[in-house]
Amino acid sequence: ECFLCSKCSRSLVDRPFATKNDLVICTDCYCNEYSAKCHACLSTIMPGTKKMEHKGNSWHEKCFVCNFCQEPIGTNSFVKKDGKNYCMSCYEKQFALQCVHCMKPITAGGVSYRDQPWHKECFVCNGCKMQLAGQRFTSRDDLAYCLECFCNLFAKTCAYCTTPISGLGGSKYISFEDRQWHNDCFNCQKCDVSLVGRGFLTFKQDILCPDCGKDI
Repeated sequence: ECFLCSKCSRSLVDRPFATKNDLVICTDCYCNEYSAKCHACLSTIMPGTKKMEHKGNSWHEKCFVCNFCQEPIGTNSFVKKDGKNYCMSCYEKQFALQCVHCMKPITAGGVSYRDQPWHKECFVCNGCKMQLAGQRFTSRDDLAYCLECFCNLFAKTCAYCTTPISGLGGSKYISFEDRQWHNDCFNCQKCDVSLVGRGFLTFKQDILCPDCGKDI
């Protein structure tokens, strides 16, 4: 008659029991007092039953489900949003941005171009298909191009060195009639003095400083 549960005073004769801090406790009281509570149903998770744990919370295995489809998550990957758990498939369908190129969810990283989301691997140069994330690029007709492709496809050609004039990044160039020059290439054809900001003469396809052109 003295062998009683220290919590509820029920007899422990022929009953299972446990001890805690030198106290003898029936299994019901022990579970209610010391066992983890399920974060979903709030009932006790009985010792010996399988439970799922995440960041200090515990669930019965059957209670650890996706908040949207209600399917058990088990040991599969999941995402916690606003205190609720979602399997990866439901999270992508409900919350992830969709890439405007491939129309698939963007689950990590991604870039924004013209206020639209892209996978990094989908945001490529319209010419050479090189990835543009983290690279300098420009656009034409709403299509993105790396600087090299843009220059090769659209830039004017310097009348002296015949390489493209990009005009990007604030680079300066000289334009006269239907010809263009890089600033560094706009020199007198005879004495090579720079003609930027100076008067000049033309003779056929040549540009000349006033001194070299006075004898023409």
